[in-house]
Amino acid sequence: MSPKTRTRRAAIALSALAVGAVAITATGGASEPQQPADLLQEMTLEEKVGQLFVTYAYGRTADTPHPKNKEEFGVDTPAQVVQKYHLGGVIHFAWTDSLHDPKQIAELSNGLQNAAVNSGAKVPLLISTDQEQGQVTRIHEPATQFPGNMALGAGRSPEDAERAAAITGQELRAMGLNQNFAPSGDVNVNPANPVIGVRSFSSDPALAAQLTAAQIRGYEDSAGPGETVSASVKHFPGHGDTNQDSHTALPVIEHDRQQWEQLDAPPFKDAIAAGTDAVMSAHIVVPKLDDSGEPSTLSPKVLTGMLREELGFKGVIITDSLQMEGVRQKHPDAEIPVLALKAGADMLLMPNDLQVAIDGVLNAVRSGELSEQRIDQSVERVLALKSGRGVLANPFVDVSKVDQIVGGAEHLGEAQAITDRTTTLLRNDGVLPLKPPAKMFVTGAGDDATAALAERIGARGPQTSALATGLKPTKEQIDQAVEQAKQNDVTVVLTSAAWSEANAGQLDLVRALQQTGKPVVAVATRDPYDAAHVDLPAWVATYSDKPVAMESLAKVLFGELAPVGKLPVPVPDPNKPGTDAYPFGHGLGW
Repeated sequence: MSPKTRTRRAAIALSALAVGAVAITATGGASEPQQPADLLQEMTLEEKVGQLFVTYAYGRTADTPHPKNKEEFGVDTPAQVVQKYHLGGVIHFAWTDSLHDPKQIAELSNGLQNAAVNSGAKVPLLISTDQEQGQVTRIHEPATQFPGNMALGAGRSPEDAERAAAITGQELRAMGLNQNFAPSGDVNVNPANPVIGVRSFSSDPALAAQLTAAQIRGYEDSAGPGETVSASVKHFPGHGDTNQDSHTALPVIEHDRQQWEQLDAPPFKDAIAAGTDAVMSAHIVVPKLDDSGEPSTLSPKVLTGMLREELGFKGVIITDSLQMEGVRQKHPDAEIPVLALKAGADMLLMPNDLQVAIDGVLNAVRSGELSEQRIDQSVERVLALKSGRGVLANPFVDVSKVDQIVGGAEHLGEAQAITDRTTTLLRNDGVLPLKPPAKMFVTGAGDDATAALAERIGARGPQTSALATGLKPTKEQIDQAVEQAKQNDVTVVLTSAAWSEANAGQLDLVRALQQTGKPVVAVATRDPYDAAHVDLPAWVATYSDKPVAMESLAKVLFGELAPVGKLPVPVPDPNKPGTDAYPFGHGLGW
């Protein structure tokens, strides 16, 4: 980012409260100009506290009654959830019945904004999701799909990473979403990491930092404020070196200060320099950085000391989901949001019981445990973000234009071209590229992936069949795959985290296919670590099982495309601890 751009972004962050905002009527028209600072002064304490909370609501429209809303929030519709709690933000998921198609999402977003600006504090919402792309994708086709961060790491192109984020962000904004909880700035230095993995750009801090900053620019600077989304780099101070999942446990990372500076900090430093609107905290314990035993989300040393004071971050700090076990092990639900605010957080994501969480904060203010001034500080940051991103000026979207923007031919073509530059050939003992055989067989993990690859192979001439055997193939499935392989000239087998002990049956499948004596090409469609576990003549890494990645794979298989991806992580040799079967940067071509 140029100094001029940095200056502009800093001005937005520091002075947005002095910028005029436009109040929006029920029909989406502009009324009297309104100062964000005036909004804060006019809010009740309950309205201010509500601005600090982000949660979900159930239903495909703002006015759709859903029994889960009644069960969890005591009201019927998503609009009523927004109005009851004066929410600062709403997050969309498929499991909340919120994500069906682009026009429906846009209409839902407009309905929620209408509820917000015509009740309580009259402040538009941040509407968010986790559209990281790749493994964590909330909105699928027809929205443009990308293979995810580790694939972009294999491509080594900051320009591609930035463009992927720009396309993703502009499509989200067209659907009424104005905040994306992405990118993951975690440096995946632990191959056994069960929660980050391909969500990380790389195990190399410099490469991860470069691509993290590129994506911040893509999300936030690729168009005008009303056409882009707020980025939220995650998970601070760095979730890359753990073998536990903070959704179900409280991971402990043993990095000392020097290791943190060298390994974990660079992507967050570069994201802040690039102007990220928000940083998401991690529910991890790093005892050598903070000996309190608290997860980083609840740690003043981490959020205020390291993130605010040392790294100079002035934007919004948002917690990861407060329903995760990593933050709920040591404290009751009423205390968790209070401790997070004391630590330095501004927005509180998805508390386990929203009413309990809000009451906990209100009671803490009324008792003097938290000052109202402290609440005001966070509300000011939230309003500054909303103003700088154009949400206060116009939170609504034009539903009639959604189909022109989301999944358009130009975006799809760019996504394919970017993905074509990520496929990595790890081993090739004279197998690839294939001369189109008469019959090919596709098997392995992923119903959609095996079908997509078989379709793309078939389009190139060979008679093609597919058999998905899942993450944990049974002996019967393996036997069936072997019999089909014997009837074909070449087999392509897809693996997905086969290195994990839980998925070891996939390795049995690959070995059984190898015993047929027919040519077998193995493809790691998630982490590339699978390639070290079975000694096959041909291994490819795609880092993704999406159709866009399967198209790139088909091009490589038949020599239409030279593989140019380079490993963004080393692949350790499971039989020789401390050595790599395939080193960082490895990648064959022709």
